[in-house]
Amino acid sequence: MLWIEKYRPTRLEEIYGQDQVIHLLSSFATSGNVPHLMLTGPHGTGKSAAIECFAKRLYGETWESNTTVFQTADLFSQGKKLLEEDERYAHLYQKSQTLIVNFKYILKWYASMRPLDSAFKLMVFEDAHALTRDAQQGLRRIMERYSGTCRFIFSTTNQSAIIPAITSRCLPLFFTPINAEVMVPVLKTTRTRENGGMHPCSDDDIELIAEAARGDLRMALLLLQIALQHGQCRDVSGISQSDTITITASAMDAIRKGDSRTAIRQFESLLIDYGLSAKELLLEVSRITHRDFNDPRLAIAIADADYRVGHGNSEYVQIDAFATGIRDVFI
Repeated sequence: MLWIEKYRPTRLEEIYGQDQVIHLLSSFATSGNVPHLMLTGPHGTGKSAAIECFAKRLYGETWESNTTVFQTADLFSQGKKLLEEDERYAHLYQKSQTLIVNFKYILKWYASMRPLDSAFKLMVFEDAHALTRDAQQGLRRIMERYSGTCRFIFSTTNQSAIIPAITSRCLPLFFTPINAEVMVPVLKTTRTRENGGMHPCSDDDIELIAEAARGDLRMALLLLQIALQHGQCRDVSGISQSDTITITASAMDAIRKGDSRTAIRQFESLLIDYGLSAKELLLEVSRITHRDFNDPRLAIAIADADYRVGHGNSEYVQIDAFATGIRDVFI
């Protein structure tokens, strides 16, 4: 069994490193006065777990019947095939209609169902940045119509992908990357639970794993499980090395050689095929430049791009502009 599931939080108090957000969610659940919410932050920081724990605190044993979760990334990547095969949607699916029409119809159907034992229910959208603009426009009107009986919760790694008409209706809650100081005690406790007093990973190894995870507690637990099950904690950085960092390095090398077109295609592949947000991509670029180039002009360009991503409408335009703009650094 994966430890990320075995040790998944079941109460709000078990979510680490997000004290301010957890305090707000706890007070909302206690008072029953819940606004629409926008949970944003990097992967592995507790967004999905917090939503589930919040629903349990709010509704008790009936939390599942009062909570509807839409996996929007799956829906808009698989399209009608998912609607036709998933038992939650198959009875509502209209084969002759488009994906957007079906999506709006299903949302209205779920939103119109009043909860039996509560004033409102939760409509949760995981990976909300995967929602197309047309879908978001339709969702905005549904929010207006059913706000009396539904509270809408959006979870995303890229808030800039959500249209202002939706974000302005939601209270933003930001989940920060989890500090190594918070992560290390959690990993040590997990190590002891799983291996008792006999384990191959020293405290120094645990600290290396926390650093390699870069604020992602889910990744840290996966790295720890791999290390303990293989009986050694060597080459943690090698284990954590991902395709994304390799592609990012290739893109930066292409820019260095004057081939911005190839670099832009690789950056867009990271956004589309690998699901990175623009901020996550810039973080990967930052690691590469620190390791291979260490040029202060690149650091400034990354900072400027990060600012524009947070204030612009299209992260693709901003990333393309960044890739084009840093060519002069290598001339």
